[in-house]
Amino acid sequence: MTIQQAAVVGAGIMGNGIAQVIAEAGIPVLLYDIDTQGLKRGIHRIEKTLARNVEKGKTAKKEAEGVRARIETVDDLRKLQDADFVIEAIVEKIEPKKALFAELDQLCRPSAIFASNTSGLSITEMAGAVERSDRLIGMHFFNPVPVMELVEIIRGEQTSDETFRIAHQLAERFNKTAISVKEAPLFVVNRILTPMINEAIFVLAEGIATAEDIDKGMKLGASHPIGPLALTDLIGLDTMLMVAETLYEETKDSKYRPAPLLKQYVRAGRLGRKSGEGFFKYE
Repeated sequence: MTIQQAAVVGAGIMGNGIAQVIAEAGIPVLLYDIDTQGLKRGIHRIEKTLARNVEKGKTAKKEAEGVRARIETVDDLRKLQDADFVIEAIVEKIEPKKALFAELDQLCRPSAIFASNTSGLSITEMAGAVERSDRLIGMHFFNPVPVMELVEIIRGEQTSDETFRIAHQLAERFNKTAISVKEAPLFVVNRILTPMINEAIFVLAEGIATAEDIDKGMKLGASHPIGPLALTDLIGLDTMLMVAETLYEETKDSKYRPAPLLKQYVRAGRLGRKSGEGFFKYE
């Protein structure tokens, strides 16, 4: 199957990044968001990233212009009807994702493949909302999408071998390295990363070390490029809490219970970089 037209639903930080890498692979892409202001912010972020790449000499100006020209913003979901490949990057909640795929199932051509950028929700459950359950798969990109090399490819119970093969081919075309993942709560990376971050928050809450020293310890002692608390600020404390709660709810294992301090900070509006303060303060 040749992908002639792709589409991304959700123009947030993940969605606009995914649209950019699709366009950089030479594939025309439609970028949709239910929020017109969010759509404008998403395309502005892409333009800003492309301009920075030109300024730094990473991309030729003509090439950047070609990437931008392959991205079309749309404000009507029905305009995605001719897409061969649609990836959703909306809110990380199962019901809105299922509702979106059910609607796309009625709009898009039967041969179209659907993918979810979920960081840990059930692909099998999402596939249950569509007739083409064999043509729905997980493709979990990492933030920032244009920079991070990894994609987790997750097959649900119903995902066909052909869909799995096409997803891997697309990841390669996007200049990403893919790992194959069997469906499980949080998949591979977040399944390992979340408990580590959660434990770092417990260490902070217990007064064992300061936030600065916790992060310094993991950077210098474990060769991590960024400390777990600074990483949480980058991800967003609210997002981190949602991911941690998903792992705990899915497994019911007490070792995965979210740190109370994380909940406290989220309730206080300390969400990380996006709010100006999380475990650290930002300008």
